Amino acid sequence: MLPLTLRQLQVFESVSRHLNHSRAAEELFLSQPAVSMQIKQAEQTIGIPLFEQAGKRLFLTEAGRELMHYSRTILQLMQEMESSFDAMKGMERGKLNIAVVSTANYFMPQLLASFIQLHPGIQVALSVANRDAVVKQLSENIADLAIMGQPPAGTEMVAKPFLQNPMVVIAAPSHVLAGSNHIQAHHLAKETFLLRELGSGTRGVVERYFDSNKLPLPAHMEMDTNEAIKQSVQAGMGVGIISRHGIELELETGRLVVLDVDSFPIVRHWYIVQRKDKRPSTAVIEFEKYLIAQSKIISTDK
Repeated sequence: MLPLTLRQLQVFESVSRHLNHSRAAEELFLSQPAVSMQIKQAEQTIGIPLFEQAGKRLFLTEAGRELMHYSRTILQLMQEMESSFDAMKGMERGKLNIAVVSTANYFMPQLLASFIQLHPGIQVALSVANRDAVVKQLSENIADLAIMGQPPAGTEMVAKPFLQNPMVVIAAPSHVLAGSNHIQAHHLAKETFLLRELGSGTRGVVERYFDSNKLPLPAHMEMDTNEAIKQSVQAGMGVGIISRHGIELELETGRLVVLDVDSFPIVRHWYIVQRKDKRPSTAVIEFEKYLIAQSKIISTDK
C-alpha cells in the first residue's frame, strides 16, 4: 500500500470535522472537486471507504473514524515540529486554535485583538460554544487550548486559573426584589429562573447553589444563549445567574440590576485548559503567558 500524502490527511481531517466537502474546500482554499479527488485517492490507497452518504448527509465509516484519530495526531505532530524549529530560529509563527465558552466571549475578543497586535505572525482561530462542545473540541484535538469556568473532571486535561469570574443574580430594574438587601435563598426559590441548557457551567452554578441550601431547583425556562437570558430578564420574565463579565453594558445603561443576595457574588475562576498529552506550541505558550499577565493587570485595575 502506498502511503497517504500529508495533503490527503489534511483534506480528510477537514472533511471528517465538517462532514461536508464544501466547508472543507472553503477552509483549505481548494475547489470542491479537488477535495473530492483527494478523498477518493485516500480511499483507493487504503482500500476501504472512509465516508458513506445517507441522503444529503455524510457520515464517517469505521475506517474513517480510525483514520480521523491518526490524521489529527499526525497533523498535530507536524505542527509541533514546525513550531519547534521556528522557535529555534527565533521566529514567532504558527497557528493557535482557541475554544471558549460563550460567556468568556464577552472579554476574549479584546484580549485576542491586542495579542494579535503583539504577535502578528501567529494565526488565531476562535471558536465559541457551550461547555460540552468546548470540552469535545479539546478531547478531539481540534482546539489547542480552551477558556472555561468549569474545567472537565478527570486526568486527561490540565487547568490553570487566570482570572476571577464573579457570578451574580440579575433582574429587571422593576423587579420586586430590586433594591432589597440580604435576599435569602428561600426568597429566590419562589422566582422563575432563566437558565442555560444542561451542560453549561453557569447552569451548574445555579443547581449547586440551591442544592447547597437544600432547596429544589425553582421553576425555570431554558435558554440556549446568555443574550437570550439577558433579554428575557430585561423583559421581566424572571431572574438569572450570570457572569458579571457579560452584563457590564446592561448595568451601565440601567437595563439590568444585580440583586443583593446572600452568598453572592459566587466567585469562580476562568481557566486555561489544555490536554496533558499535547506538547504546547510556541504560540500556545506565548498566549498563556499573555493571558496570565493581562489577568494581573485587570485584577490590579479593579
